[in-house]
Formats: sequence, structure tokens, C-alpha cells
Amino acid sequence: MASPFPANFSLIFSFVTFTFCIIFSVTRCSSTVGVEYISRLLEIQDRERAAPSVQIAAARGLLDRLVPSHSSSFEFRIISKEHCGGESCFIISNHPSLSKRSSAVSPEILISGVTGVELSAGLHWYIKHWCGAHISWDKTGGVQLSSVPKPGSLPHVQDSGILVQRPIPWHYYQNAVTSSYTFAWWDWERWEKEIDWMALQGINLPLAFTGQEAIWQKVFQNFNISSSDLNDFFGGPAFLAWARMGNLHGWGGPLPQTWLDQQLTLQKKILARMYEFGMTPVLPAFSGNVPAALKTIFPSARITRLANWFTVGGDSRWCCTFLLDATDPLFVEIGKAFVQEQSKEYGRTSHIYNCGTFDENTPPVDDPDYISALGAAIYRGMQSGDENAVWLMQGWLFSYDPFWKPPQMKALLHSVPVGRLVVLDLFAEVKPLWPTSDQFYGIPYIWCMLHNFAGNTEMYGVLDAVGSGPVEARMSKNSTMVGVGMSMEGIEQNPVAYDLMAEMAFQRNPVDVKMWIDTYSSRRYGRYVSSMQDAWSILYHTVYNCTDGAYDKNRDVIVAFPDIDPALISSPQVFIRQRYNGNIKPISRSAFLEETTDGTYDKPHLWYSTSEVVRALVLFIKSGDELSGSNTYRYDLVDLTRQALAKYANELFLMIIKAYQLDGVHGVAHLSQKFIELVEDMDTLLACHEGFLLGPWLESAKQLAQDEKQKKQYEWNARTQITMWFDNTQEEASLLRDYGNKYWSGLLKDYYGPRAAIYFKYLVESMEKGNGFRLKDWRREWIKLTNDWQSSRNIYPVESIGDALNTSKWLYSKYLLNADTC
Repeated sequence: MASPFPANFSLIFSFVTFTFCIIFSVTRCSSTVGVEYISRLLEIQDRERAAPSVQIAAARGLLDRLVPSHSSSFEFRIISKEHCGGESCFIISNHPSLSKRSSAVSPEILISGVTGVELSAGLHWYIKHWCGAHISWDKTGGVQLSSVPKPGSLPHVQDSGILVQRPIPWHYYQNAVTSSYTFAWWDWERWEKEIDWMALQGINLPLAFTGQEAIWQKVFQNFNISSSDLNDFFGGPAFLAWARMGNLHGWGGPLPQTWLDQQLTLQKKILARMYEFGMTPVLPAFSGNVPAALKTIFPSARITRLANWFTVGGDSRWCCTFLLDATDPLFVEIGKAFVQEQSKEYGRTSHIYNCGTFDENTPPVDDPDYISALGAAIYRGMQSGDENAVWLMQGWLFSYDPFWKPPQMKALLHSVPVGRLVVLDLFAEVKPLWPTSDQFYGIPYIWCMLHNFAGNTEMYGVLDAVGSGPVEARMSKNSTMVGVGMSMEGIEQNPVAYDLMAEMAFQRNPVDVKMWIDTYSSRRYGRYVSSMQDAWSILYHTVYNCTDGAYDKNRDVIVAFPDIDPALISSPQVFIRQRYNGNIKPISRSAFLEETTDGTYDKPHLWYSTSEVVRALVLFIKSGDELSGSNTYRYDLVDLTRQALAKYANELFLMIIKAYQLDGVHGVAHLSQKFIELVEDMDTLLACHEGFLLGPWLESAKQLAQDEKQKKQYEWNARTQITMWFDNTQEEASLLRDYGNKYWSGLLKDYYGPRAAIYFKYLVESMEKGNGFRLKDWRREWIKLTNDWQSSRNIYPVESIGDALNTSKWLYSKYLLNADTC
């Protein structure tokens, strides 16, 4: 049977997109100043890593789960850094027994590596670049292994073997809020898959935040804080990230004891597996966030109440948490106790701790000396419990808060000995801080791709920056870079962005992204299809080439409906100025998309030509006859159709507003009905793939509950996080409404669609009665809809229904084929 790939498939990969050290006797590759600063920690972690046999067993277990049919085709060996020129690396070579192989079950490929992570990354590298395989999350299409030849027929590599070194030691993963936006309801089965995914991508520095509330319970008990006192301190299961950061307290709680115990048990499994792979899990540290009761028990402690964080009216039931001043002696006591309790409970530590005292919480004083004293005290809290402690800090505060000017930033970064503080340049693909801060004023940092906010569903990326940014940073003069990372707020979307970013952990030179995209398409679907190559070329130059620097928090009208009087929305100036008669048309579709509003509401983000993306969709549909059996193709097809229809819905909404402003009641009624019908049709589309279903999110929440009361609480948490949180009145919506919006089947039909219908009802009524738009009445009815939906218990499917290709064809013909003539 003919191969679906070009004859020189593996050569394309090795020649175009990768730079290998092919000679084994290489000298140590050039390092950065930052790496020298953390060399002591790296040496300690090398000494404390799991035994080679344990790491090999971890890699073999991954192989058996991923490609059980090829369990005997690979052999793994742990080697020292000396075999890699002094760096971490993996080596792929033809197995020595190949020349005398007697059966198809004999090993064919030998993968050697410094750790279990390198072994796993080497396995992935081989099946990806020599066998044309592709690995993404289950929700985004899962694995494509059909292109991997049968055992006994695996492609050989060059006789000298392939040596792939890490140009920089660390590959970081997660954001402090990913634990809530994505991981909130995960069980061990899902975590095991994720740790496998991490290892395959070469991730060796992941956050490990699960279960920390149980540790805090034990620690605070020693400070006379009761479990009942903590009921108002911990957030609910879906809001733990923000309770941990001191943004809110009590919301969605209280946490049942069974939750605390269950999550602690889960964390021990997570850590055990990470250590087996040779990873360096990052544990939490004390940031100063304390229960209110501590102020009563220690009246002389310097405890301040923080300002309101997005609550309506500063509701003290949820907002304005308590922060213990880091310069108070009690701070070090608690910080020490927390680090020690974790070491006791888990049996070991990796000596690196995440702490975000100032993450969206501004210090009370901007005096650099005070800031320096705060930073030093925070670090002492870690070091007093672990003499080898290193503080890992998310650098988001330096982007988010104008408080942090150079003097304050320097004071904080220099408050800790060099090498004992590492900063995450959290949004480096869009807004890198390393160039403007003189490499964080000499402090080690990790170049991170943030990419996603709140787990929103949106096709988006900055691939060119990803393919060159880390290399540019590492090669810059006096670079203090020590790693690359992925710091998204939510995962399971845009697999192309994470596929490329993961490779940057091993890239020494910038990637030619255009050529990389060509190979990505073939790997993603398991075969070369000319029309898909063209489609992905378009996507690369449009949705995955965002260079406007805007934060991509999805504000599409469907999922983030504007809460504003329609009279205040500026209509595009491309319409003919006449009374609406039911058939008004925009003069220019592209101009129509560029002109949106006057800033009175958070307008949707658009950085590309929608007509080009629709052209890519046509090519996707054209490829369906060859690829409809591919799960990765079906995911991408649904996502691309959704993307095109979502932008069309934004246009349609503005047409409704224009008709309203021109007093065209019949036009408003007609177009409004079309909008509602579009939302329902999109729900049907999303139901065609498991990656776009509401049901799994809700059912996974309920499956962690121990009784009916917990099921109700957990489901409410799950529903609230993705709609309107965290508080509201009858007439005022939460300030965080729609922040965690999702394009999920079930959510569109039962929530987003009915919400839009309410708004349009008031539009028509205001025109028929000749009075103004009743904004307060609209809000009241919308908020009631939200509260009722959040408390409802109706069940949604957890498996897809419908044919993705046929549904996409139908919706393209219905809405996009002649979209300029609505």
C-alpha cells in the first residue's frame, strides 16, 4: 500500500525544522547567565531524582498506554549528562540487535535519555518526525497513530543516531488558574493521561497545586484555626484558584472534608508519577493569604484587609480577603510550617515553590525598601522550611498592575539571593518583559506562552512569535533565561499552538513556521492532502498570526452578550443612511468587520480577514471525503465552522442594532430570529464532537461527589464558573460575567440563545411602544435566567451526536455561502 506521506517525509522534518547535534562527542552547548545562577539547584535535583529503573519503568508504562501494539519495538536506557555533552538530552538510534533480528517483536529503536521525561520526549520525537504521528488532548482529537508502521517495519534513523539536546534546562507547564478553569473535576484517570502528555512534550517543571487545602487545614490547626473557620476561607471546588490567590473567600463553598481528603490522595498519586518520570513538580508556598479568624487569635499580627476584587458592591461575604504582612514574624512561622507539612505528607520535595503574593493584589506601600523587605520575608518563609528553596513567581503582576514601575520591580526581584528566585515571563509571545526590564534586572526567568485566557474557545495564536521568540531571548546578550513554558489559563483548545510551543524546549534555532505548518497538517490527519495544506496555510496567515497585541479574551456576542443600551452602540458607518426596509446590505463586508463600536462595551477581537477563513473552511469541507474518518479532522472542522459562524454572528448582531437605530421593527424581528436560529444551529454543530460538549464538564463534577448534597453543590460550581460569577443582585450582573465563556453544545441552546432572545424581545418592545430600551428590566430577566440555569439539574449528553462533515456543509450553505446578502 502506498504511503500517504511524501517519500522524504522524515527528511523534511530533520532538515527543515530541527537542528540536531549529530556527533556524540559534542562539547557542552553554550548556556545562559541565568542557567549558571540555578546550577546548584539543578545539581541537587539530579542527585535526588528517582532511580534509573523507576524512570525507565515510567517511560515503558507510557509506551504501553500510548502504543501498546509497539511495546516490544522500543528499548529505553537512562544515560548521564556526560553522554549528552553536559546537557539534558535524548538519543534516538537503531537498536543494536536489528542486524540479527529474528522476529517482528524484537526491539527496533533504542531511545536513551537523561531522565524518564527525556525518554518519553524521545519516543514522541521519533513517532512524530519519523512516523508522521500526532498527539493532542482527547478533547481536541486525541492521538493520530495510523501513520505509524506496524512492528517490524519502523523506519530507521541514520547510523550515527540522532542526539537532541535541551538548549535550556526547564520546560514549565501550567498557570495558577489552570487548576480551576480546566483541572477542577479531574480524577486520576484524567491526570494520568495529562502527565503522559507532559512527558511526551518534554515538560519537566509542572505546577502541582492539587490537594493543598488539606495541607492548609493541618497547618492552620496548629495555629488554632478550626475547620469551621476554614469554611469561610476556602472557595468552592471550581473557584479554588482565586481563593488561593486571595482574590475571594468562601464563594462556592464550604469544602466538604471528603473533598479535602480525596484531593490530597489524588495529589499524592500525581506527585508520585511526576517523580517517577524525573520531573520537578512545583509545589505551592505561603503567600500571606489567611483566614479571618487569624486576626482574632493573633490580634497583634499585622493583618490587613485587601480591596474589592470584582464583587458587586464590595460584598464582604466573598471579597476583601485578609493578608498577613510578610514582615510580621508570624508570616515566617506559617510559611515554614506549610513547606514542612508538604514535605512530611508527600515524603519529599523538589525545592521549588510557587508563590504569588501580589497576583492582582497591590501592595499597600510603593516604597522600594518596604517592597524589598516584603520579598525577603516571603522567601524566608520558604527557606526556613527548606534550606534549598527556590521561589518561582508568575510575572503577570508586572504586566497587569501599573504599580510595578522599575524601582518597585527591582526591589522585589533583588530581595532574594540571585538564583533563589525565578520569574515566569508569563505573556512573552505577545508582551515579553525580558527586553524592557533588562532581563528582569539580572534574575533568571522562563519564557512562557500564555495564549489562552479563562479556557475560552477561540481559534487564536501567534505562531511566528512562538517559533522565534524563545530562541531570540536565549541568544540575547547576557541572557538570564532558564527555560520555556506554557502558561495558558485553560487547555484543550488550539492544539497547533501547543504542538509548536512544546518543540521550542528542544529548538536551538528559529523555526520556519510556514514549512512546519505543512508537516503539521500531514501529521495531524495521518496523510498528505493537498487541499488541507492550502487550508492550513490560510489559517497560519490569519487566525494563527495575531500581531495586534490585544489580549484574546473571547468577547463574541453569542458567548459575551453586550449588557448595554442599544442606542449607545456605534453602528458601522458602511451602511446606507436610510430607514430600514428589510433588505439593507453592507457596502463592504471587510469594512463592516473593522468598524465595530465606540468602546462602550468590550467589543469582539478581530485581527484577520474573515473571508479568508471562510475560504479555508471551504477547503476543509472539500477534504472531507478523504478525512472524515479522522477524529482530529472532525474536531478541526467543527472548530473552524464554529469560528466562522461566531464572527458572522457578530456581524448579524450589529445589523440588528443598526435596524433598531433606524427604527426598522420588522428588520429587527427578522434578523433577531435569524440570530436565535443561528445559535441553535451552532449548538447542533458543536454536538458533533466530544470536545465541544457541556455534559462532560458537569458530569465530571458530579462524579467526584459523595452524596446528593455534594452533587448539587459541585454542579452549581461548574455551571457558575462558565456563566456569571461570582455574585450579582437582581438588577446588577456580576462583573465577571462570561469571563469563562465556552462554545459548548447545551450551553448555547439553553443559556446563550435564551439570553439573546430576552434582549431582542426588549428591542422589539421598545420600538413597538415607542419608549426607550428598558435596560434594567432586561438585566433583571437575564440575571433570573442565569440564576435559574445555574441551579438547574438537567442532564446533558457526554457523547457526540450527528455527522460533523454534513452539518458543516449544511451550515456553510445556509449562512456563509452568500453571507454578504443577509
